[in-house]
Amino acid sequence: MSTDSWALAVDEQESTTKPVGNLRIMEAENASLHQNNEDRATQSLLNKLIRSNLVNNTNQVEVLQRDPNSPLYSVKTFEELRLPQNLIAQSQSGTGKTAAFVLAMLSHVDPACKWSQCLCISPTYELALQTGKVIEQMGKFYPEVTLAYAVRGHRMERGVRIKDQIVIGTPGTVLDWCIKLKLIDPKKIKVFVLDEADVMIATQGHQDQSIRIQRMLPKGCQMLLFSATFEDSVWKFAERVVPDPNIIKLKREEETLDTIKQYYVLCNSKEDKFNALCNIYGAITIAQAMIFCHTRKMANWLAGQMSKEGHQVALLSGEMVVEQRAAVIERFRDGKEKVLITTNVCARGIDVEQVSVVINFDLPLDKDSNPDNETYLHRIGRTGRFGKRGLAINMVDSQRSMEILKTYERHFDKKIARLDTDDLDEIEKIAS
Repeated sequence: MSTDSWALAVDEQESTTKPVGNLRIMEAENASLHQNNEDRATQSLLNKLIRSNLVNNTNQVEVLQRDPNSPLYSVKTFEELRLPQNLIAQSQSGTGKTAAFVLAMLSHVDPACKWSQCLCISPTYELALQTGKVIEQMGKFYPEVTLAYAVRGHRMERGVRIKDQIVIGTPGTVLDWCIKLKLIDPKKIKVFVLDEADVMIATQGHQDQSIRIQRMLPKGCQMLLFSATFEDSVWKFAERVVPDPNIIKLKREEETLDTIKQYYVLCNSKEDKFNALCNIYGAITIAQAMIFCHTRKMANWLAGQMSKEGHQVALLSGEMVVEQRAAVIERFRDGKEKVLITTNVCARGIDVEQVSVVINFDLPLDKDSNPDNETYLHRIGRTGRFGKRGLAINMVDSQRSMEILKTYERHFDKKIARLDTDDLDEIEKIAS
């Protein structure tokens, strides 16, 4: 398999699965997360939920070898890498990272051995359960292999070694299983997976706990680290946990907006914005749309107004707990609501492929109220986000908004044309 197509090899996950084998929900981790870290973990979870299929990505993959004297230093394909070896892999959500390490674990398990052989750590309870669903789905034809969840739930009796070959959990609970409860013999682990490394290192205590677990593992244990980003902090963490790794990372293409039609609408108030929105909906057929607001208050107001007009609207905002957000995302992904209204905090990083129209009811700003080019790109960009083609409409209600819009034009070197929403013929043309 060439490295250009590694991410497209297998389907990453299904949304719903049935338990396989002897599954057990285990004891909880009590540490609370800082709000910002929780948001990052929540975004990662929502991406897993919404990315039920792989991204058809044209980006190239880069294979890096630490040792220039290695005979594998200049490999170009996976066959040449001769995996299994210690590995660090980076790519965006939906490109097959979960499937990759699940296959690695399943291929190393000896079902005749009734003890834990593969260990996977995720930063939160919800992410661990979601990854567990993938293991269940991919392992349904391997019923001799069972899975245990080292997360909150049932209490376990101290000193009774579990017989499940695969364990997935959060760092604190896994550490307790190894040291306090002695449910796992870490010296028998063949494969150790650190998933969501970028979220892990943002979470209080998880770095140290993960390193303590890694130090208990046998010398020949295969170490796999997966991350959606490859920042310096991730790399420094990886260096401490994964000795002499091969590195597979997604090369970032020059991100352009060539396939996105961008427009702006001049308005005087939120009521003007809403009327423009109604005119757009009245003139073109929209399968599904995402509408971004700057505050919860504005999102709530807009959701109420659209509901009164008979639109099927879903609302995603910061006061929701993780389970509520996940339910909203799943309903929207399944097409039960046609419009998703969300605030900037919740929407950042969430990718929705089936959306054809993105409306910036409020233009994206950073925490200092300056133009946020990155978030603007995330909202409307083509690279695995909102499909290959789309329509972006920006609501401009002040001179400041116009200045922000011009900033986006200059940054991306793309013209954003004015749209007269009182001219129905003009609106119809933009959808053609």
